[in-house]
Parts: sequence; structure tokens; C-alpha cells
Amino acid sequence: MAKFALYVALKAKPGKEADVEAFLKQGAEMAKAEHGTVTWYGIKEDDGAYAVFDTFDDETGRDAHLNGDIAKALMANASTLFSNELKIYKIAIIANK
Repeated sequence: MAKFALYVALKAKPGKEADVEAFLKQGAEMAKAEHGTVTWYGIKEDDGAYAVFDTFDDETGRDAHLNGDIAKALMANASTLFSNELKIYKIAIIANK
């Protein structure tokens, strides 16, 4: 069971919703190449509100992801796509099905 996760809330700038959704779809494709990333989800929570949730078996995989291409792309595009300050939450998974 994956025990480590990340959660990032994203608020699209007005008119950038389609760009954010395209960015998240690209992120999912990029995550397929990350051996330490167990799952990677791009989520639409509400109009203009999105999130990323991903899981890892260990801290090494999570750290590799945080230093990888997706995180770099997220930070490089943050000021163009998002109206909120990005905060990456490191969370622990305590139960799943």
C-alpha cells in the first residue's frame, strides 16, 4: 500500500481553465515515466478549482517526484496558469481500499 502522498490545490486564473486541464493531462502522461510514483491524479473540484493528488510507496519516490520534471513544469507555469500561491502538502495515507 502506498503510504506517502502529495496534495496541491490549484485555482485557475480566469480564462485559463482549458490550459490548466491540458497541463494536468500532460502531467499524467509525464507521471507514467516516474517509477516511484504509484498514482497521479489531476482533479477538477469546482469551476476553476483543481488539484493534484499523487501517491508513493516511500519517501524516496516522493522526493524524486518533487525534484522531477512535473514539479519543475508546475513551478515554471504557476504564474501564468494559477491565481493562488501554490502549497504542496506532504501527507500520509493511513487507510485505503
